[in-house]
Amino acid sequence: MSTVILTGLPVPGSPLADELRSLGFDVRPAAGPEATAEVLAGVPADQRVAVVDSAFVGHVHALRLALTDPRFDACGVTGAFAVQPDARAALDKAAALPAEGDGPYADRLAAAVEAAGTPVHRPELGTLVAAVPATDAERAAADAAVAAVDDEAVRLRTAVKSRDGFFTTFFISPYSRYIARWCARRGLTPNQVTTASLITALIAAACAATGERGGYIAAGVLLLVSFVLDCTDGQLARYSLQYSTMGAWLDATFDRAKEYSFYAGLALGAARNGDDVWALALGAMILMTCRHVVDFSFNEANHDATANTSPTAALSDKLDSVGWTVWVRRMIILPIGERWAMIAVLTAATTPRIVFYALLIGCTFGALYTTAGRVLRSLTRKAVRTDRAAQALADLADSGPLAALVARVTAVPARSLHLPFAVLGSAVLLGAAWYEPFGSVTVVGAAALYAVLAGAAVARPLKGPLDWLLPPLFRCAEYVTVLALAVNADVPGALPAAFGLVAAVAYHHYDTVYRIRGGSGAPPRWLVWTIGGHDGRVLLTAALAAALATRATDFPVALTALAVFVALVVLVESIRFWVSSGAPAVHDEGEPA
Repeated sequence: MSTVILTGLPVPGSPLADELRSLGFDVRPAAGPEATAEVLAGVPADQRVAVVDSAFVGHVHALRLALTDPRFDACGVTGAFAVQPDARAALDKAAALPAEGDGPYADRLAAAVEAAGTPVHRPELGTLVAAVPATDAERAAADAAVAAVDDEAVRLRTAVKSRDGFFTTFFISPYSRYIARWCARRGLTPNQVTTASLITALIAAACAATGERGGYIAAGVLLLVSFVLDCTDGQLARYSLQYSTMGAWLDATFDRAKEYSFYAGLALGAARNGDDVWALALGAMILMTCRHVVDFSFNEANHDATANTSPTAALSDKLDSVGWTVWVRRMIILPIGERWAMIAVLTAATTPRIVFYALLIGCTFGALYTTAGRVLRSLTRKAVRTDRAAQALADLADSGPLAALVARVTAVPARSLHLPFAVLGSAVLLGAAWYEPFGSVTVVGAAALYAVLAGAAVARPLKGPLDWLLPPLFRCAEYVTVLALAVNADVPGALPAAFGLVAAVAYHHYDTVYRIRGGSGAPPRWLVWTIGGHDGRVLLTAALAAALATRATDFPVALTALAVFVALVVLVESIRFWVSSGAPAVHDEGEPA
């Protein structure tokens, strides 16, 4: 139960107390500041507590935004202020101070709490009203302003992301917001909707795995239904302010689980018809994961940089000022809405091979477009990367004990050599993995050289203009090496096993990204080192191929065992973290994935 202290003399006919009760608060009156401190002392310290001026006039949704958002320790609007248990001590100290000054007492408490060092979030209200009128005339004007704005319409509109893809904005959100409201009124939670979206996508993947035309049509329809639910869960969270650590974890991981499971379903369905597209499925997963790492790495490298401008960025902003170019630029990179719509339609109408060809071509173009623009921005931007950003890039690099040892014992290269070292090591590794026969010891040597060069590349803080390219380059080198070894093994089960291994490792990399974006730092070093880091896994996979050179049929078993080990270690630690108190309260909106 949450408690609200209604301060000041009651206003006859005011619906405020009932509105606060409708938000789940136990309402306790207090005649003035001194009485407020006494009532506050009787509220348990583990409860959310709010102070609201009894003369408050405003929309219920304005109160909801100020008093119930779980993401902030302290939050307020004019005449209303709330704190969570972590900020309770600051509120107690503020309430104990002499009640001096003008304005609503709730506002003075918020100012005192903020002055003492606790940040106070003040939500953007837009057309919503939150006021404490001092005269009858002001009160009448405030009441008229409240009546002029439908706060339910505002609530529905703001439940939708302010920035999203064309397909999502114009074909999903116009009705999914109403589904979100329907769910809220029936007590459904965002986590339940997220889980329903996952189950629907898994059923879609199972339908695709049948290999029959009816199954493909059902798979396409269900994939779109899953996407509608995927939009609905976030809108439900924003509509009802139901944010949670578990929700952050589910939202952060289920999108990728749904998409990659569907790839596997398509590959299984194609295999039933004698068409082996596992290499295409794995290639699509690698492309999507590397593309996302490019996004994450660039954003982490630059979001808090100083002098964060460039001529390229200025041109981009100018293009965005022309309405139609915004949608064209969002569509051509195939964000999740456009991508899933394309996959669904092609699945229903064509074959898995065509689906993967279209996906690879479209996403490759989108990746090249966005990466080229970001490279140009980085080369023309006169920015100073912060230590925090450099550490984030180092964490995203996912270096294991081999690379860490090399970084300590080798001569520290110039910062300008970071990217050349990484490119050289990756090129040698991929060249050997693709062109050497399965089991060649040359690949093992190339993997060892890759580990050395990867360690040298991260030996100094990653503050060069293009150092954000290192994490996606390492992801590409590791994933494509696994793909190449599986292709060269040319035995049944090798590519599906490689798909499973890359999926397990990719989950670890996404988990790392979402922890960093949530402000809680990278996974613990023991986890990274237990699963080898990218350098250790590459060397181990190459060594397994060499050891099984004369028994290639056992290679899928080795890859499967490695995949199971990585998945178990990573999932157990990930679940432990995301349900702990140290997890971020909510996954940020970010770009359309």
